[in-house]
Amino acid sequence: MKFKSEFLNEIKERGFIYQNTDIENLDNIITKNKICGYIGFDITSDSLHIGSLIQLMLLHWLDFYGHKSIALVGGGTTLIGDPSGKDETRKILTKKEIDINIDNIKQTFSRFININENSLIINNYDWLSKLNYIDFLREFGSKITLNRMLTFESVKTRLDREQPLSILEFNYMLLQAYDFVYLNKNYNCILQMGGSDQWGNILSGVDLIKKINKNDTFGITSPLITNSDGSKMGKTANGAIWLNKDKISSLDFFQFWRNVNDNDVTKFLYLFTKLPKNEINKLAELRDQEINEAKKILAYEVTKIVRGKEDAEEALEIANNTFNTKIIDKRLPNTSQKESDIKNENFTILDAIEKLNLVKSRSEIKRLIKSDGIKVNDQLYKNSDLSLKEYLGSKEIKIAVGKKKIGILKII
Repeated sequence: MKFKSEFLNEIKERGFIYQNTDIENLDNIITKNKICGYIGFDITSDSLHIGSLIQLMLLHWLDFYGHKSIALVGGGTTLIGDPSGKDETRKILTKKEIDINIDNIKQTFSRFININENSLIINNYDWLSKLNYIDFLREFGSKITLNRMLTFESVKTRLDREQPLSILEFNYMLLQAYDFVYLNKNYNCILQMGGSDQWGNILSGVDLIKKINKNDTFGITSPLITNSDGSKMGKTANGAIWLNKDKISSLDFFQFWRNVNDNDVTKFLYLFTKLPKNEINKLAELRDQEINEAKKILAYEVTKIVRGKEDAEEALEIANNTFNTKIIDKRLPNTSQKESDIKNENFTILDAIEKLNLVKSRSEIKRLIKSDGIKVNDQLYKNSDLSLKEYLGSKEIKIAVGKKKIGILKII
C-alpha cells in the first residue's frame, strides 16, 4: 500500500510498521495537517540502550517531516513499573533516582528531534503526581475493563508463566492510557507509537480517548528487532549496548555495529540510519568481503546519529588504523605494567585484560582463551600458563577480545 503521507511512506518502506489502528484515516489526516505524536520511555536507567533506538528513529522521522514529536519520559509511571514484556516485577526506583536518570538521558533525545523548535520532552510526573486517586478511579476506572486487560499479550504471558502481576502494575496500564488522554487534550496529540509489546497499552489509550475526549486517535507499533539468529538485539555477553558515552565508549559502540551479522546489515541500515533508501539498496547488493564496507558505513552512520560526527569520525579512524593497517592507535584503552612483574609471572593475561576492562570476569577470560577468543599482537593466545613473558620484546602489547574490544598494554 502506498500512502499519501511522506512520513507514513518513509517508516513503512524502512520497516517500522508492525501493527496499526485505522492507518488509512490517519493517512488522510496527516496529509492535510501537521500532527502531534508521542512515544513513552521508561526511565529505569541513566541511559537508554539500542533497544530504544527504533523508537527514537520513529520520533526523528515524525519530526523530520515537520510534525511535532513528543518524547514522554515516564517520571511518574517509572515509579510503578511497566509489566509489558517482563517476566517479573521491576525494581521500584525512588523519585530522586528517576530524576537523575532523566537528566542523563535528555541529551540523547536532542540528537533525534528538534527540542524547543518543534518537538518536546515532557515528564508525565507533572500531571500524574497531581491526580486524586478516588476522583481518577471514578472518572476513568469504569472505562477500561479487566476483561479487556486480561486479553493483552503482555498480561497473558505473565499469567501463563504463573508469574505474579501486582495491582501496582495493573495500574500502570491505566496510567499510560491516561497519558494519551492528557496529551490529546492538552497538546492535540493524536498518535502514539511504541514497540509491539506496547500494543495493549496503546489500544487502551485510543479507546479511553474515544470515551472521554470523543476524539479519533491512532496507534502504530514497530516490530521487535532481533538479530538474524533470533537473539534480542543489543544484548551481548558483556551487557547492553548503551547510547550514553559514559556507559560504553564510542569505539566500542562503533565496533558493535561494525560486527553485526551479514544478514542484518540491510535491515539495520533502513532502521537505524538516515541514508537515502536508494543508497541503501545499492549497499544491499554487496556480498562476501565487500559487505564489510556496508558494515563500516552502518557503524559510522549510527555512531554519528547517537554520538555526533566527531565521535563517529574518530571511531572510524581508530578502527581503520587498528584493523586495516595494524597500527596501534594511542586512543585505544591502555594501561601500563612493570616489565619485572610480567617477567616474574606476577602479572598474567588475566590481569592485563581485567586491568584494561575488556571483560567482566576472570572466568570469562579463561573461557575465551579456550575458545580461541583472545589475540595478542594479532596472534591467537594459546598459553596454558597464562603468561605474557614471550611478548616482552615489545614496548606495547595489543590484546584483542573477539572482534570488538582491543586494548594496549604498555611495558615500563
